[in-house]
Amino acid sequence: MTLPAPLTGVVPPVCTPLTPEGEVDVPSLLGLVDHLVTGGVDALFVLGSSSEAAHLTDSQRRLVVRTVVAHVAGRLPVLAGAIDMTTPRVLDHVAYVVEAGADAVVVTAPFYTRTHPAEIARHYRLVAGRSPVPVIAYDIPVSVHTKLSAELVLELAADGTLAGLKDSSGDLAGFRAVVTGARARAGITGFSALTGSELVVDSALALGADGAVPGLANVDPEGYVRLDRLCRAGDWDAARAEQERLCALYGMTGVGDRARMGASSSGLGAFKAALYLRGVIACPATAQPQVPLSEGEVERVGKHLAAAGLL
Repeated sequence: MTLPAPLTGVVPPVCTPLTPEGEVDVPSLLGLVDHLVTGGVDALFVLGSSSEAAHLTDSQRRLVVRTVVAHVAGRLPVLAGAIDMTTPRVLDHVAYVVEAGADAVVVTAPFYTRTHPAEIARHYRLVAGRSPVPVIAYDIPVSVHTKLSAELVLELAADGTLAGLKDSSGDLAGFRAVVTGARARAGITGFSALTGSELVVDSALALGADGAVPGLANVDPEGYVRLDRLCRAGDWDAARAEQERLCALYGMTGVGDRARMGASSSGLGAFKAALYLRGVIACPATAQPQVPLSEGEVERVGKHLAAAGLL
C-alpha cells in the first residue's frame, strides 16, 4: 500500500519472537502481529532495534519481513529496517524488503567507520536514489555513534531524499527543531516526524510530532493508541495520566541485573517476558549473545504488568 504522507499515529517496532534454539518463531510472530493490529496501531515497523535486527542473520531478516507483509496483507503500512554499516550493504537490504512488499525503508547513518556529515548525506541520497519506496531516517546515536542534526534532516527532507524521521536520540529539543523546521521550511511536504521514546510521547505530540514508534507498544498497544488519541483530542490531563501509567510500566526494562547483563538484554528481555506472560508469544528467548532474564526477573516483569492492569 502507499505510505501515508505524513504517516501518523502509533507504529510499534515489532519484536521478533524466537524459539529456544534461536530461530524465528513464525507462529508467535503472526500472533504478535494480530495482537498489535487488534490493539489499533496505525502501522508496523519490522527489523528495528526492538526487532533485534542487529542479531538476526540476513535469512532471518528476510523471513521476518516476508512473514509480516504477507500476514498484514495491506491492512496497515509495513516499514522495514534496512540497517547496516555501509551504503552497499544497506542497498542489499532495501532490495529484498521492497521485493517482500515493505511500504517504506528505515535507515540509520553508516556506522563502524567514522563519517563526515557530508558522507552521511551522500549515504541517504544514494539509498533514496535506488529505493522505490520512501526512506525514513533513523536517528539512534547510542547505536551508530552519530547524531543526525536537525539541519541535515531538514536539508534531506527539502530535496525529497527523506520522507520522515524516527527520532531515538533522546534529544527532545533537537527533535523539536526538526518538527518546527519541517512545518516552516519551503519545499517540505508530507514529512513524518516520529518519536522513538516510550516516555515522552505526550510531550512529542504536544510539540507537533506526527506519531510514535515505542517498543513498549508491543506489550500494551492499546495503551499507546489510547494515549495518541487523547493527545489528538486535546485531552491533555487524561493523556498525561495515561503516559504516566505507561512510564511506570516501562520500569520493567530495568529488572535485569546490570552486573551480569547490558541494557539491551534487560529491556528486550522484559518486553519478550511480558509478551510471554500475556500469552502472545510462546517463548521469551532473546537473540545471542544477550543474557536471558532469570526466573525472579521474569516474576518482576509480571508485577509491572499486574500494576498496569495487563494481567
